Amino acid sequence: MALHTLTITSHQLEFVLPTNSPFTDIEYESGGKNIIPLGCRVGACGACLIKVTSGIEAISPRDDDEEAFIEILGFSGEEYRLACQCRLKGEVAID
Repeated sequence: MALHTLTITSHQLEFVLPTNSPFTDIEYESGGKNIIPLGCRVGACGACLIKVTSGIEAISPRDDDEEAFIEILGFSGEEYRLACQCRLKGEVAID
C-alpha cells in the first residue's frame, strides 16, 4: 500500500497516510489534537473548511454538493475543500 504525506502548513506538521485515507484520519495520528476542526464529518457544517496550497490533483474530486456548500460559506475556487470530504491520493499541503 502506498503512503503519502499530508502537510498542514499552518501548524508545520506532516502526516504519512495510506492512499485513499480521509483527511480526518490525522485526528487519530495526532493523538486526538484538533488540528483540523471537525463537526459533522459529512460535509454539512463547514467546520473543516481547508485551503489546498499544493497537490490539488492528489485529492479526490469534490462533488456538486460540496462545491455548492463551499460557495454558500462564501468561498470560491477549487483550492477550498471540506476536509471531511477529501481522500488522499498523493502529496498534499493544506492550510
